Amino acid sequence: MITLKEVTNKKELKAFVTFPFQLYKDSKYWVPPIISDEMATLSKDKNPAFLHAEANFYLAYKNNVIVGRIAAIVNHTEINVQKVKKMRFGWFDTIDDMAVSKALLDKVVEIGKSHNLEFVEGPVGFSNLDKNGALTYGFDHIGTMATWYNHPYYITHFETLGFLPEKEYIESKFAFNTIPLERFKRVNEIISKRFKLKPSKFTKTKEVIPHIDGMFDLFNQTYSKLSTFVPVSDAQRDYFKKKFINFINPEYIKFVFDENDNMVAFAIVLPSFSDALQEVKGKLLPFGFLKLLKAKKNSKTVLFYLIGVEPHYQNKGVTAIIFNEFYETFKKQKIETCIRLPELSDNLASQQIWKDFDCEIIKRRKTFRKGLL
Repeated sequence: MITLKEVTNKKELKAFVTFPFQLYKDSKYWVPPIISDEMATLSKDKNPAFLHAEANFYLAYKNNVIVGRIAAIVNHTEINVQKVKKMRFGWFDTIDDMAVSKALLDKVVEIGKSHNLEFVEGPVGFSNLDKNGALTYGFDHIGTMATWYNHPYYITHFETLGFLPEKEYIESKFAFNTIPLERFKRVNEIISKRFKLKPSKFTKTKEVIPHIDGMFDLFNQTYSKLSTFVPVSDAQRDYFKKKFINFINPEYIKFVFDENDNMVAFAIVLPSFSDALQEVKGKLLPFGFLKLLKAKKNSKTVLFYLIGVEPHYQNKGVTAIIFNEFYETFKKQKIETCIRLPELSDNLASQQIWKDFDCEIIKRRKTFRKGLL
């Protein structure tokens, strides 16, 4: 018999966060989160997402042993402002037992109906900057700190329980030595001169910080037309600044400005922490932070996290300026592999950015939907 219990205290929240450590203990592809960071993300008094959203966390038990977990999320901005009556679920993990998945997903359906919502979709987080999508292809590639990993049977569970694929995301990689440098150099010179644009040359975090708010403004402009978009609030900006700034090398953040110093494009790249995160097993102390610091400085793999271009400048070659700058930075760092983190497979504007790269799709992931009416 499966029993569900709602998380109501810190001890239970830690059990919720650490359940995947047991579930994936034998996987060489799962990348664990930092436990303290994950606790903060799911804490109402620490994550500003709770200012406009509510979430309930549930653990599934079988014979008094935890066998599954799920987060049921109601985003009020999405529902009341954007008029998308969606019930979200995320942080979904389970043993290969259909009864466990049914109990967890039935609870989300129940909550969705109680809020008079129209459909359930997941796995997703609170917003666009959270992890989303269940892996459907590429199970034999190591995960990243920015994505969820899951067993293949998750997909069978969703489909058997009446959930249909909703959105697809792709992840790909390319070798640094395949970057078409000469093309970017040529286009960089033409575009910079034509539109009077200039790239940032920052090497210190304190130089980057004053431009972060402008970057989030541009992020909201760039992605506002996507069906998945939920705007990033001012409080969330401050939260993400604190959460991610220590993981990012300042020279891995590129901005492009016009002649009036207005930001027209940006890109954020992260060093890969996957191997280090597997080593530290979710703990920063006593020596985990040193391993992460080493990875930050020495990783030969980088992750393209976000790219945004002001709508007026889209499809005008502005990204050539960004890629030209990254090439010079990566050359100094002796980068070998570049990973593109999840992008909607039907986001043609994004696909266009990468048309000159020799990219290999290494993963696909999907969200799944079920009607509530």
